[in-house]
Amino acid sequence: MSAEIRKKLSGKYEHHFGQTALAMGFISEAQLEEALQRQAEEDRSGQRHRLLGAILFEKDSMTGDQIDLVLNKLLKGMRGESDK
Repeated sequence: MSAEIRKKLSGKYEHHFGQTALAMGFISEAQLEEALQRQAEEDRSGQRHRLLGAILFEKDSMTGDQIDLVLNKLLKGMRGESDK
């Protein structure tokens, strides 16, 4: 996936990922803010754009299983499926 496409997708869904992870109790507001700031700093410095999940995983703020749960919830929402 090209960097430009990744950035467009990220811009569309990052807010949802962070807010969903927060709502599910996996991260705190402070952890979300820190990850968003890091993502913005990396973007400004010309580094490869990284997704919030990758940043939160690297910082040991979320586990891989928690990231999967958030992504599954987001995908279900996009498909209009209930979260049962």
